[in-house]
Amino acid sequence: MSIASSMTIRDGRLSAATWLASPNYNKRPENTAIDAIVIHNISLPPNKFGTYGKDGIHYVKALFTNQLDWEAHPYFQTIKGAEVSAHLFIERDGTITQFVNFNERAWHAGRSSYLGRPECNDYSIGIELEGSDFVSFTAAQYETLAKVIAAIYEAYPKTRRHLTGHSDIAPGRKTDPGDYFEWTKLREMITHYSASQS
Repeated sequence: MSIASSMTIRDGRLSAATWLASPNYNKRPENTAIDAIVIHNISLPPNKFGTYGKDGIHYVKALFTNQLDWEAHPYFQTIKGAEVSAHLFIERDGTITQFVNFNERAWHAGRSSYLGRPECNDYSIGIELEGSDFVSFTAAQYETLAKVIAAIYEAYPKTRRHLTGHSDIAPGRKTDPGDYFEWTKLREMITHYSASQS
């Protein structure tokens, strides 16, 4: 899928994303600014990509919309009943799905703290990359992610300089996006795309 060189966000929705509403969200606390971005990785089953259920729905999308068949794989029994979501999910080919409006609170971080502030879901945007701690992410994912973050910086300026990983806000509990994630590469690409938007 070719992603346009620039993306826009209007009323909390990303122009380049397919919308698939998740029930797993709620309102952010009153007068809470959106001022951080959290990067995650996810794969269902673990370390398997592009996997779909009998209903034709990608397993990750099914999880985020409470449609996952818990009997479809033994691993799913270990997360049975989980109600989670992210604002965005970026697949290996760069395809983007949005599940929660950026202005609402997605349930992606769990117990967490960033710069001494607890409950990161309250003030952050959560982005899930299809991947694992044990493989590199694709060029398409980096390109899409950099463009998405440049758009988020434009729409939510307080997020600038507050880009972090799940492992950083929940150390000891979470390890994603993992050692293969190239932070320097991503930041350089974001700078490039931010400059092209200005």
